[in-house]
Amino acid sequence: MAITPLETDYLVIGGGAMGMAFTDVILSETDADLIIVDQNAKPGGHWNHAYPFVTLHQPSSFYGVSSRELSRGQLDQVGLNKGMGDLASGQEVLAYYEQVMNHTFLPSGRVRFFPMCRYVGEGRFEHVLSGEVFEVKARRKTVDATHLKTSVPSTHTPKFEVSPDAWFMPPNDLPKIDRKPDGFVIIGAGKTAIDTVLWLLEHHVDPDDIQWIMPRDAWLLDRRNTQTGPDFFFDTIGAQARQFEAIANSTSLEDMFDRLEACGYFLRLDPDVRPSMFHGATVSQREVEELRRVRNVIRKGRVKTITADRVILDEGEIAITPDTVLVDCAARAVTNDAIVPVFQGDRLVLQMVRSYQPVFSAAFIAHIEAAYEDEAEQNRLCAVVPLPNHDTDYIRFTAAYMMNQYNWSQIPELRAWLRENRLDGFSKLLSEIGPEDTEKTALLQSMRQTAPAAVAKLFEYMQALDDPAQATG
Repeated sequence: MAITPLETDYLVIGGGAMGMAFTDVILSETDADLIIVDQNAKPGGHWNHAYPFVTLHQPSSFYGVSSRELSRGQLDQVGLNKGMGDLASGQEVLAYYEQVMNHTFLPSGRVRFFPMCRYVGEGRFEHVLSGEVFEVKARRKTVDATHLKTSVPSTHTPKFEVSPDAWFMPPNDLPKIDRKPDGFVIIGAGKTAIDTVLWLLEHHVDPDDIQWIMPRDAWLLDRRNTQTGPDFFFDTIGAQARQFEAIANSTSLEDMFDRLEACGYFLRLDPDVRPSMFHGATVSQREVEELRRVRNVIRKGRVKTITADRVILDEGEIAITPDTVLVDCAARAVTNDAIVPVFQGDRLVLQMVRSYQPVFSAAFIAHIEAAYEDEAEQNRLCAVVPLPNHDTDYIRFTAAYMMNQYNWSQIPELRAWLRENRLDGFSKLLSEIGPEDTEKTALLQSMRQTAPAAVAKLFEYMQALDDPAQATG
């Protein structure tokens, strides 16, 4: 089959959240044209495969692309998120990305979108259905927007054996159940498992009919501390100040986590079980109260084998029946921990440069690409914030974010960009403080005074993790 040649400034591999956020900024801040290649039929990446009851776990106000609002601009009035910024559903997010593509990107005449196409490397991609092959010459850069591979339950292959006689499913299939099961077994401890348990409870499943296999407990974030409205200043910015103070005053790793929990930065499901996992999952306090209704939490390690009548784990087993529904929530949201430079000559690899915010990170990287030419400076400003997994990963994760934030604060142009960018949210909150806001000003001064000590303590703990002989306390 003949190869169709194409030419563009930027070849963006992946039309998911990060690829879309990057494209949006390049489109608005340069005269470049772009080609986006994605294996899905519509833009939105993993949202094409999300379970039907998924929502964002942080406010819609700072998700999506910079140029188009996703949030409805209102606080939820009912439910477990009551009183906080709206959380877009998966369907809303997917529709939003389709609108961005069809009403912003494509009408510009500078973006071409190739859905249902598989990238095979060296500028080549092939259409899944027709077999047509394209070869792209990227005049500026090839952008890898798939490095942080997102794993979702519907496309996840379990790492354990499952008997064909077991009633095993991803959470996507839960709404299709048409008869009462003997019970439910939820496999996994992350945000997908949390969503699934909350959905079952919302649909009147007796909490005693739910068994929750939790290989590791997790530190969770309080959603109230992520709100961007001015009425939440002392929650959001206050949480940052309390975080810095807790770190700076801590005397050991364990003491640091205790202080972070005591000050309201971290939550956990069971006050008697110390978490060993941290993925940045964000919940409301009402959701935590609801989750605690499930008392049959099984902490016997990971699942090894599932048969029709039992689940075998690392440290034991549980009995089930063929009419027990087993829900696979074990897919880790982001699966690539490899850190590489963001800027690599004619290649650009999208990664996190701010904690908890992949779409902001992609937009920020695009601005640095558009506004700065020196690759060393680009990589300095876009130092990678490593993805967390274990509890102690919070230390490197937070230290990297704080160092980035400090570097950005030293450049007036970047301060201005952050203040105006919709995906940031928090810089605008800070910029609106007036001279009469003495209490807010005092909080900011306290943060500035505490931050250096907090960073120093984080680096001390990193050294202790690398060399346990140097451990404090």
